Amino acid sequence: MELTLPSGIPSSSTLRRLRNLPQSHTAPFTRIQYPVFPLSPRPMDRPSLTSKSKTPRAAADNGASSISAASPVPAVGGRFGEVKRVTKETNVFAKINLDGTGVADSSTGIPFLDHMLDQLASHGLFDVHVRATGDIHIDDHHTNEDVALAIGTALLQALGDRKGIHRFGDFSAPLDEALIHVALDLSGRPYLGYDLQIPTQRVGTYDTQLVEHFFQSLANTSGMTLHIRQLAGKNSHHIIEATFKAFARALRQATEPDPRRLGTIPRSVFTPNRR
Repeated sequence: MELTLPSGIPSSSTLRRLRNLPQSHTAPFTRIQYPVFPLSPRPMDRPSLTSKSKTPRAAADNGASSISAASPVPAVGGRFGEVKRVTKETNVFAKINLDGTGVADSSTGIPFLDHMLDQLASHGLFDVHVRATGDIHIDDHHTNEDVALAIGTALLQALGDRKGIHRFGDFSAPLDEALIHVALDLSGRPYLGYDLQIPTQRVGTYDTQLVEHFFQSLANTSGMTLHIRQLAGKNSHHIIEATFKAFARALRQATEPDPRRLGTIPRSVFTPNRR
């Protein structure tokens, strides 16, 4: 039985003829090296975007902050505001990035206020950096007030001419039995409408009267119209924390770019002859 060889494979008679050829007619043999691929692809090496030093804690992290921590790489074209406020009672530094990722790095000497600033950063997706020292051996009033004044001023700087933003924001935030609604307008006209019924005088060591004072101070320096309403709630901690969360989300709405605005300032066009 004669076998038919596949195309491209020489027969035995052809091989014998090739062996009898003179050496000068034999082409040199070259070994072909084929690339060897791994069974699974290797990930691409990417340059590190941050230094190897410690970074500020994220908003949800309860670890201790570090003053010497490296700042995260800022977003290209981010909107930043930075202010240092020094009085006889306090020394405050505040920095905010409206286009951040929710990095919280606050140390005010008032633990409950630090916790609330973490909510502002985390739920607003702002990078919030605050350092404050003050006469908290007397009470928290001056430090609480000046931190809010500094954050409001930093926010005003970060907003710039306010071109292309939504300007308005509103949000209702639940926290267990508490439900808080916040509506705001970055109008340049400071006003606070405040209606919280906080049942206890203190949460930990924090005087709950300072919540209203915090938002009044922030509204004054940022030029914000701000309304805060309690729809439900019995637990003082829940009421205050839901307030900061709702405020963060409403502020995030108001500061985010509105693509339909096409970079214009969000205001009504005044026409003198039009009624």
